[in-house]
Amino acid sequence: MNRRAFGISAAASLALAGCSSAGGAVSRFQSYSGPQVTSVVINKGARKLYLLHKEEILREYEVDLGFAPLGHKQFEGDGKTPEGTYVIDRRNPNSRYHLSVGISYPNPQDRAHARGQGKRPGGEIFIHGQPNNAKERKRAARVDDWTAGCIAVTNEEIEEIYAMVPNGTTIALRP
Repeated sequence: MNRRAFGISAAASLALAGCSSAGGAVSRFQSYSGPQVTSVVINKGARKLYLLHKEEILREYEVDLGFAPLGHKQFEGDGKTPEGTYVIDRRNPNSRYHLSVGISYPNPQDRAHARGQGKRPGGEIFIHGQPNNAKERKRAARVDDWTAGCIAVTNEEIEEIYAMVPNGTTIALRP
């Protein structure tokens, strides 16, 4: 990934900020006390998710996308992952996946475009872990880009993301 593509100097380094479980017990809810995550960038073509503090990459993850990953999500059921700038706007600790962090898709432009085509824009786009259901988990393990339009990471990674990324954080999804 060319880091200059989103304003990161060649000297940008991967910082190891601390995430830990409370009291040493195994918990999917971690705490985080490192540098604030100021933005999330997803490069769909590289299948990478970056957590940034200003221009410094704090974490980098490999991701799976929607089952039809090329292009911007336009309609419900198209299997595409959105492209554009949105906001992390919610979290779901009781997701059908191992934790999930919501993305503000669809925005007013997405809704208007879909309505103009006589369709619905879809929604419920999240960054999430692996399926809780064993059958769905087996399928996800066999197939790349297995979601309906979401961004999937490992369970350990979503625990970090869930702890590190507050609601209101900007997320840029790039082709």
